[in-house]
Amino acid sequence: MKHQAENSGGTGRDATLFDGVEGDSVLSDDNVKTVEGAVPDAGHHYDASNIQVLKGLEGVRKRPAMYIGSTGARGLHHCVYEVVDNSIDEALAGYCDAVSVEIHKDGTVSVQDNGRGIPVDLHAVEKKPAVEVVMTTLHSGGKFDRESYKVSGGLHGVGVSVVNALSEFLEVEVSVNGTVYHQRYERGLTKTPLKEIGKTKKTGTKVTFKPDSQIFEDLDFSFDTLSQRLRELAFLNKGITIDITDERTGKRHDFQYKGGIVQFVKHLNDNKEPLHPKPVYFTRVKDGVEVEFALQYNDSYVETVFSYVNNINTIEGGTHLVGFRSALTRTLVNYAEKEGYLKNIKAAVTGDDVREGLTAVLSVKHPDPQFEGQTKTKLGNSEVKGLVESVVGEGLREFFEENPPVARKITDKIVSAARAREAARKARDLARRKSVLDGGGLPGKLADCSSDVPEQCELYIVEGDSAGGSAKQGRDRRFQAILPIKGKIINVEKARLDKILGNEEIRTIITALGTGIDAEFDLGKLRYHKIILMSDADVDGAHIRTLLLTFLFRRLTGLVDAGHVYIAQPPLFLVRKGKEEIYCFNELERDAASERLGKKNVDIQRYKGLGDMNPDQLWKTTMDPETRTLLKVNMDDVVEADQMFTVLMGEQVEPRRAFIEKHALSVRNLDI
Repeated sequence: MKHQAENSGGTGRDATLFDGVEGDSVLSDDNVKTVEGAVPDAGHHYDASNIQVLKGLEGVRKRPAMYIGSTGARGLHHCVYEVVDNSIDEALAGYCDAVSVEIHKDGTVSVQDNGRGIPVDLHAVEKKPAVEVVMTTLHSGGKFDRESYKVSGGLHGVGVSVVNALSEFLEVEVSVNGTVYHQRYERGLTKTPLKEIGKTKKTGTKVTFKPDSQIFEDLDFSFDTLSQRLRELAFLNKGITIDITDERTGKRHDFQYKGGIVQFVKHLNDNKEPLHPKPVYFTRVKDGVEVEFALQYNDSYVETVFSYVNNINTIEGGTHLVGFRSALTRTLVNYAEKEGYLKNIKAAVTGDDVREGLTAVLSVKHPDPQFEGQTKTKLGNSEVKGLVESVVGEGLREFFEENPPVARKITDKIVSAARAREAARKARDLARRKSVLDGGGLPGKLADCSSDVPEQCELYIVEGDSAGGSAKQGRDRRFQAILPIKGKIINVEKARLDKILGNEEIRTIITALGTGIDAEFDLGKLRYHKIILMSDADVDGAHIRTLLLTFLFRRLTGLVDAGHVYIAQPPLFLVRKGKEEIYCFNELERDAASERLGKKNVDIQRYKGLGDMNPDQLWKTTMDPETRTLLKVNMDDVVEADQMFTVLMGEQVEPRRAFIEKHALSVRNLDI
């Protein structure tokens, strides 16, 4: 999970726990424009001359976000993934077992593999070398040819040509037929002819590119972000060696996992307590589709399932994930009934019960996957559901027959989850009845906004009644709602749903948002499109913020996925001399402001909490869309986010101690 600052008037500031992208905007009466009743421009005509035709890769440069998601950090790193995916496709075809990524000091990145090498012979139709066609033409490449690539992640044929179009320059070296060939491109256009530059006994392709500063807002590659994706690819393709080197820092990682997704599941459960030491693993090929899964239960209360199709992380799921969950529920419930474990359970066991404490990785290799959209986050092939159901059911039945003690542990966990869910249902019903008796509707402590258009509305979840009072007085009532919460909410990482719903503050938040949680979650019912966490700028405030983020990540993941969660940035200091005031967000800014005002007779006020600020100060520094700084919370790496919450908020103490020791010297604002 990530968050990164942008603001509407001040200086953007970043945070250290989870960084991210995107800026801040708000629809208020002053900046909402309507087209109803608008009068057309009588002096403007619309004919064929108004129709633009973008040739070659011009369209990519005109609308880069359509192809790589964004022009921020996410899009920057996506360019590397596109090039790496080509190398991985060579591995899937059986021609490559080593991929190297290098981040260079000059801002370029190189990706090299030992595959077959992109063809260099003349293309019959385009009348230029095949490698040049691949690099400069959308929807070109070997992925459309079933003979060249039986399975591929880059089926649209836009990957490397898009990277080329969005690069200041890109150079390709191809080693094939004993010769090394080289060609250079600038912003998608060919600058040099393909030429021989040496001899070699190896084969493969090396692509070096420099992202274009005219396109990207951020040109700083993150070693950790790239490493996480490369580690994931190494897990999914057992035996392949993937290494990454950062010339800027000297950091290096080498990834190779002979255990494949079994090791992946163990990695995900590193800081949890597994119910059984050996993950369940099974793989089969049916109708030309390879289905592979590994799963292991732990003693937590959350589900952690990652699904992939041809190495693409299908974060929105799809037919393969539906098939997996259906087979898991049916097989486990049938087994538990047959063995008599459900005799004393009044309520029917559900899929949620079966998946409590589950960690699983599902990987499907399909020759012709149909994804929804270029981002490839959801699989649509209808036939895959039945194929996955068949393979998963077969694998689980086989495992249970061979491992009865493990099957018993898993079914005990499911029975316990079903009982807790029934208790949670009763707690929820009780809360609803209480709400009706109290007059129904929204929580009494919620100061709602006057607008009922979710796209215009913001909800500030504020720490403490004092800060809540200041926020209520300082807000813009038209579009800003305030919900004060008392102290620290329950740690949902360590609690079952019945305990979570028993917490008054949690129930209040759920009611205010309107979406429901878990299986009842419905994003369409969200009442505010900006959920802003506003806590004190101290250690306690950071803890409260982390508890809230844990709740949102574990139980309201859809809010984070949809980009509705933000973190407010209140100042730490007010530096004042006479009538001049400067709000500062850290010690460095404080010292610089003090220096600027001349040190003598400078008054420095440290805010112990939000409640120390007057309503007008809170509005000016933290709530006014024209001047505030917000951090937007994104989830670029779900695996890393899952592990971070497990370490910070889970049962295991040792991983948390190791994390604190490792990052102790990086702490910026420490209360002592």
